[in-house]
Amino acid sequence: MNATLIIFIVLALFVVILTASGIRIVQQSQTIIIERLGKYHRTLPSGINIIIPIIDSPRKMTWRYVREDFEGRKIVTFKTKDRIDLRETVYDFPRQNVITKDNVSTEINALLYFQIMDPIKAMYEIENLPDAIEKLTQTTLRNVIGELDLDETLTSRDTVNGKLRVILDDATNKWGVKVNRVELQDINPPRDIRDAMEKQMRAERDRRARILEAEGLKKAQILEAEGFKESEINRAQGAKQAAILQAEGDAEARVKVAQAEAEAIRKITVAVEQQGDPINYLVAMKYLETFKEMVEGDDNKTVYMPYEASGILGSLGGIKDLIKS
Repeated sequence: MNATLIIFIVLALFVVILTASGIRIVQQSQTIIIERLGKYHRTLPSGINIIIPIIDSPRKMTWRYVREDFEGRKIVTFKTKDRIDLRETVYDFPRQNVITKDNVSTEINALLYFQIMDPIKAMYEIENLPDAIEKLTQTTLRNVIGELDLDETLTSRDTVNGKLRVILDDATNKWGVKVNRVELQDINPPRDIRDAMEKQMRAERDRRARILEAEGLKKAQILEAEGFKESEINRAQGAKQAAILQAEGDAEARVKVAQAEAEAIRKITVAVEQQGDPINYLVAMKYLETFKEMVEGDDNKTVYMPYEASGILGSLGGIKDLIKS
């Protein structure tokens, strides 16, 4: 009885363990490749799945993991597991030396975002998918950077990322993998190259500053010259208008004076034409005015009588007769 009971218990445990090993619970966004007697049988979806123990077995896949130690160094480890993750995965590749078109050795660190679209191809078309993707990315990165100068590499990250994504996506399509994005994390040229680039950038900034200063000075001088020109033009136009107005005023004043003298002569003529010759009167008045100017002033000590004094006296006589009348 004891031996029979022990055998029954052992058989029961064996059945329980065998039944438990035939139940597979697959999480969301994961899958398992099942082989029956070494040949692909089916792909398990998410949820509870039942397989035949011993006959059916999951195919294991090598996966890549990156962790950091206490000093911050990244350590890459590879593990085998029977579950395939269908979510987007990021690979942080270590730094590698690449040579640009102008023969400059540069360290570049890249990030790769990919996703397994066909688990069957990812399992059977390539032996070690993570290692294959890493090597393919490194060689492709060398080829792409080798076609660019250092300056183009530093300033054309989007172009490099786009080229890498297209090439890697096309190459990994056979493996059932889709490459979504490729990002260049760090581009570190040698120390002497960085120093030369900094000097070049500093010289370029100084050159731009001098150019901007010269352009500003040039514009200031141009504006100052234009302002002086407009000021001179306005001043000349003002002087012209003033001269014109003054000339017009002088002409008008002379016309008024001439009109007044003409009117005075006409009145004098009318007044004296009954008594004598008005010309003698006018001549006598002009002689008297001139004689008055000659004797005015402190320095006029000598008095000169005109040569035709008899004419003046005759005119004075005519004035006398005119006054009497």
